[in-house]
Amino acid sequence: MASNVKNKAKQRRENAEKRPHAHARYIRISPRKVKIVIDLIRGKSVRQAEAILQYTPKAATEPVLKLLNSAVANAEANLDMSADQLFVAEVYANQGPTLKRFRPRARGSAAHIRKRTSHISIVLDQVQ
Repeated sequence: MASNVKNKAKQRRENAEKRPHAHARYIRISPRKVKIVIDLIRGKSVRQAEAILQYTPKAATEPVLKLLNSAVANAEANLDMSADQLFVAEVYANQGPTLKRFRPRARGSAAHIRKRTSHISIVLDQVQ
C-alpha cells in the first residue's frame, strides 16, 4: 500500500515539471474574493482567460492576470510552448498568513481586524 502511494507521488512530481506553472504568494486579498475570479477562468484557453480578466470589475483580477501572464511566459521561455495552444488546467487560491490588527471601539474596548492574504497558483497545459 505505502509503495503505491510513493510511486504515485513520484509520478505526480515528474509530471508537474512538464506543465508550465506560476505561483503568487502573500497577495493581500482574501482567498474568498480571489476564488470568485479564478472560477471564471478555470478550463478556458489562455487568450479567453485574459479577455475575461481584463473586463471583470474585481480587485483580484489584477494579480490573477499578472500571474497568468507569468505562467505563459514560463511556458514560452522554459518549455518552448506556444501561447495559442495553452489552456488553464488548474487554478486555485489557498489561505496565507493572516495579519491581526485591533481597532479601538467604544468604552475602551477593541475589535479584532483580520487582514487575510492568499497564495494563488496557476498550472497551464497544452490542448491535445
